[in-house]
Amino acid sequence: MVDLVASTEDWTLCYVGLGSNLATELGSPIQHLQQALTSLAANLQIRELSASSFYVSVPMGPKDQPDFVNAVAGFETTLKPLELLSFCQQLEQAARRARLRHWGERSLDVDILLYGQEQIMTPELTVPHAGLIERNFVLLPLRELAPKLTIAGKPISYYELSSDWTGLKLLSADQ
Repeated sequence: MVDLVASTEDWTLCYVGLGSNLATELGSPIQHLQQALTSLAANLQIRELSASSFYVSVPMGPKDQPDFVNAVAGFETTLKPLELLSFCQQLEQAARRARLRHWGERSLDVDILLYGQEQIMTPELTVPHAGLIERNFVLLPLRELAPKLTIAGKPISYYELSSDWTGLKLLSADQ
C-alpha cells in the first residue's frame, strides 16, 4: 500500500485522463482541456508534462448528450495520491463542473489513471483507475503518449481497446 500523505520530494510518474463535452461561459470542451493542461503545467509539484492528441468520442453513458473531447496527460509529481486527487478536483471545480447525472455531460472530468506502479484502493481513490482497460477513449491516447507503458504487468498493446478506434476520431488541429 502507498503512503497517502506528503512526506518526501520523490517524483512519481503519473497519468491522468481528461474529458469534457459541455461548453460553459468559461469555454468550449477543447478550451476546458487546454486550461486544465495549463494549470497542470503551472503547478510547481508537477514537471515533464506531456499530453496526447485530443480525441472525440461518443458518450459512454446516456446518448442524449454531446460527444466528448478526451486526452491523457503524463507527468512527474511530488504530490501524494490524495493530494493529486484534490488537485484534479480543484481543476474540475475551476471549470465549474456540475454532477448532473451518472456518466452525464460535464465541463471537465480529470481522473487519475496511474500513479507510478502503485495499487491504491481507498474509499476516495482507486488506482489504476477502475475503468482504465475498458475504455478505448483512455487507452488510445495513453498508448499514444506512452507506447511502452505496462498496466498490471502487461504491455499496453496487450489490451485490445488500446488500438480500437470504434466511436473515436482524432481531433484535427484546426477544430
